[in-house]
Amino acid sequence: MLDGTTAIVTGASGGIGRCISSEFAAEGANVTLAARSEGIYETADLIDDPDRTLAVETDVTDEQAVERAVELTVAEFDGLDVVVNNAGIAGPTAPVEEVDVAEWHRTMAVNVTGTFLLTKHAVPHLRESDRGSVINLSSISGKRPLRSRTPYAASKMAVIGLTRTLAFELGADDVTVNAICPGATRGPRIDRVIEGQAEQLGVSQAEARRQVFTDDAALGTLVDPEDVAAMAVYLASERGRHITAQDINVDGGSVWY
Repeated sequence: MLDGTTAIVTGASGGIGRCISSEFAAEGANVTLAARSEGIYETADLIDDPDRTLAVETDVTDEQAVERAVELTVAEFDGLDVVVNNAGIAGPTAPVEEVDVAEWHRTMAVNVTGTFLLTKHAVPHLRESDRGSVINLSSISGKRPLRSRTPYAASKMAVIGLTRTLAFELGADDVTVNAICPGATRGPRIDRVIEGQAEQLGVSQAEARRQVFTDDAALGTLVDPEDVAAMAVYLASERGRHITAQDINVDGGSVWY
């Protein structure tokens, strides 16, 4: 579905970002793998197609690093069609009065400012594309409360607001902008979140997982990263050309708005 397109995926060193990168490559896209971690080279090895992958170590909070990643992508693949703003951190798990302001700023810097910076520098190229697309990773926590996760929830709500605004700003150039809102997704990051929730609630990790994440989901389970990646592929493809300004849940049925 993505033959001949070029995408940048942030947070591509593991988890959802690695899965999205692999699915994009499998669908025929050139993919720039961007993250601070050297895990991007492992992702490139897993894709095993050096002619269509470019690994660029990138801190999304550093504007010069982001600009460099865009420039290298355009030089390598002669254009840019899709950006997937996946880089994000979970932030602290604590009551608001115990949240350190540095943790607040760091969560906002990665989850919100990082999304803004890549989009800012990608937009001139997306406007020139025949099928420009911005895909932001928000969360169902950007739509509903999550105990003791104020910085994270606020940052993901901000991503939805950014998505809606950009969709109208870029629509005249046929650039679509959408957010995917995953539910709790299997992997090391959600394991750490569950551990923090268990500590806050004074229960076992299995009980915290059940109480906080699976009890109120229609399917009663965590989400697989492959499901999120499949949605990203669809939104970036020609099939998703009339979907924009949306925040789409991939969450097993725990949020209905």
